[in-house]
Parts: sequence; C-alpha cells; structure tokens
Amino acid sequence: MTPDNELISNAPRPNASRAMKKNKTRHRVSAVLAGLAVVGISAAMMAPSGVAVADPEPTETPVTAFSLAAADTQSITVSVEGADIAPVARNGFEVYVKPKPTPPPAPAPVAKAAAAPKSSAPAQPPRYTGGGSKEEWMAAAGIAGSDWPYVDYIVSKESGWNPNATNKSSGACGLVQALPCSKVPGNGYDPVDNLRWGNGYAVGRYGSWAGAYNFWTRNHWW
Repeated sequence: MTPDNELISNAPRPNASRAMKKNKTRHRVSAVLAGLAVVGISAAMMAPSGVAVADPEPTETPVTAFSLAAADTQSITVSVEGADIAPVARNGFEVYVKPKPTPPPAPAPVAKAAAAPKSSAPAQPPRYTGGGSKEEWMAAAGIAGSDWPYVDYIVSKESGWNPNATNKSSGACGLVQALPCSKVPGNGYDPVDNLRWGNGYAVGRYGSWAGAYNFWTRNHWW
C-alpha cells in the first residue's frame, strides 16, 4: 500500500530479478579480485625476507687471540693406549719452548792445607858428640899457629872450650858464641865449623885475631 492507499502487488517483476542477479555476480568478481590482490601483496612483502633468511650474506669474523687459540685447539690430536704422538701442524706456525739452562756444577770444596805449627824459637842444630882437642880443632879450622894464643883467650872467656855451650838469653852457640847460631855454615855446635866461622869474623871485623883480642880485653865482648 502506498501513501495514497494504493495496493502494491507482491508478484516479482521481471526487470528487478535480472538486476539482482547482475549485482550478485559483480560482488563475487570483486571479492575474487580483492583476494588475489591481498595474496600478491603478501607475496611481495614476504619475498625479500625469505631470501634473507634462506641465504644470509657472509660477514667477516674479526681475528682475535681467542679465535687463534680455538683454531689451535681444534688441530690437537689425542693418542691413547701408549701410541706415539705425531707432531701436528698448528695453522702455519710452530710452538717452541726454550729449555731451562743446566745450572753450572757447584765448585768442589778446596781442602785447606794444614798450617805449620808456629815455633817460638828456631830449631837448634844437633849437639856435638865427637872428641878432639882444641889444637886439633884450630888446626882443622885453618887458624895460623901464631894466632892460637888469642883464640885460646877469647874462646876460654866465651865458652870455656865447650862445643855445645849456648847462651839462653841470646841464642849464641858454640866455641866462639856465634850469634845467631844459624850464621855458621854447617853445624854451629861442631867445633871446627864454629872456629872456621870465628876466624873469618875476627879478620873481617877487627883485621886479625890480635885486634879481636885487644877489643875483647877492653869491652869484655867481641
């Protein structure tokens, strides 16, 4: 019914049915095209990222002490059950460990020589044990007979003709009391050696046995 109270028929009109069919067909085509467009856009967006994930670009790894040590560790071989270990190349370089130097041997201790005992007095020659007379001794010593009286006087005062006479304070020894006793060639206690030395002493110092006698009588020593 219309506003003017006219009745409208419910029977479908031929033209209206055709228009509705065309509209439905258009909607279907539009929906298909829209779906294809969405699929294409999605494929275009996913393609770059898919390539990046499948084939990443290589990147350079920095060389560090850790990377070199890791490479060396990978090249180490392990031998078990007592097998010989062959040398392993370590990426183009060799590891050399300097051996410790052998310490020099300790010097052997040097034995110290035993020190000779110190003596407070020089060793004395052996005492005279032979025989003889004063004349025999003076003749053997080469003293002229004309000098024997002077020799006899001095020797009598010095030693009393005792070949082994020794002055305890000075160490003078023998017939003429040679000082020191070691000056006498041979043995200071041998009467011949002692007189021979005394003869040279008297002539060398006083010019003769007479000069030695004169000095002794004035000074009581010679």
